[in-house]
Amino acid sequence: MTAITQLLGIKYPIFQGAMAQISKYPLAAAVSNAGGLGIIASEGMTAAELQEEIIACKALTDQPFAVNLMLMAPNIPELIEVIVAERVKIVTTGAGTPKKYMPELKSAGIKVIPVVPSAKLAKKMEVLGVDAVVAEGSEAGGHIGELSTMVLVPQVATAVKIPVIAAGGIANGRGMAAALALGAEGIQMGTAFLLSEECPIPLNVKEFVAAAGELDTVVTGRNSVAPVRSIKNKMIEQYRQREKENIPFEELEKLTLGSARKAAAGDIENGSVMAGQVSGSIHEIKSVKKIIEEVLAETKQTIKVLKFEI
Repeated sequence: MTAITQLLGIKYPIFQGAMAQISKYPLAAAVSNAGGLGIIASEGMTAAELQEEIIACKALTDQPFAVNLMLMAPNIPELIEVIVAERVKIVTTGAGTPKKYMPELKSAGIKVIPVVPSAKLAKKMEVLGVDAVVAEGSEAGGHIGELSTMVLVPQVATAVKIPVIAAGGIANGRGMAAALALGAEGIQMGTAFLLSEECPIPLNVKEFVAAAGELDTVVTGRNSVAPVRSIKNKMIEQYRQREKENIPFEELEKLTLGSARKAAAGDIENGSVMAGQVSGSIHEIKSVKKIIEEVLAETKQTIKVLKFEI
C-alpha cells in the first residue's frame, strides 16, 4: 500500500494511461477490476458519448476508475458536468492547466491528478490544490515533453509533497521498482496495456505494436507545440520528410487529421499508432490481470534481490 492507493481507494499503485480513441470502458473496467486505476480517455468525445462510456464502465466494475480530460478540448465544461453528474471521483488532466475548473471539481469531491512534464509545472499544480501528479517522461507514447523519466521523476518527487506517479518507459516490474526508487508512489502504463486482450483495438494493431523494435518509435512535431511519439509507418515517414522540407505546420496537420482514430480502427499505415519506446520490449498479448500480476511479482522480486553495497 502506498499514499496513492490510500488516496484513491485502489488496490495497486498502477494507473492505465489515457490513450486517445483507445482507452475506453472495456479497458478501463478491466484495469480497475484487476486492482489498478482504469482511465477513460474523453478526448474527441461529446458529453453524451462520455456519459455512455461511464455508464458502461460502471456496469462492468464497482471499483474506482477515472476520466482523463484533455484541456485543449472545446467542450470541457460539458464533460465536467457529466463527470459530476455520474459521480466519477477521479480525474486526470493533460494539455493545459485545470485551474479554472478546480472549484467545481473539488466541490464535487473529485480527486484531480494532472500529467506534468517538469518539476516547475508540478509545483504550480500543487499550489492549485491538485491531489497528485503524473510525471511523464519523453519515452512515453503520444504527446511528450523534453525530459526523460529517469531525470524527471526524482526532480518532481523532490519538488512536491503530494504523491507522484511515474510514467514513460515502464512496462514491467523492473521499471516499477526503478520508479519507486526514484521517489514515485506508483506508475502509469499505456503501451503495455495496448497489448492486453481487453484493449478495444483490432488485432493487427496489437501485432504491429508487438513487432516493434527498440528503435521503431519516432517523435514528430518537435518544431511545433505538441511533439508526438509514434511507431514508424507510411504516414509518419511522409510527415518526417515534409518536416525536413519545412512545410507549413497547417499543411502537416492535414496529413495527421484523424490519424489517431484511423489507427484505433486498424489502419496501421495511415494512422498514428502512438506507443512508447518500451514497445520494443513487449511482444505478447495477455490479459490485463496477467499484465498487472506479472508487473507486481517482478517488482517484489527486483526489490528483494537488490542488495548492493556501496
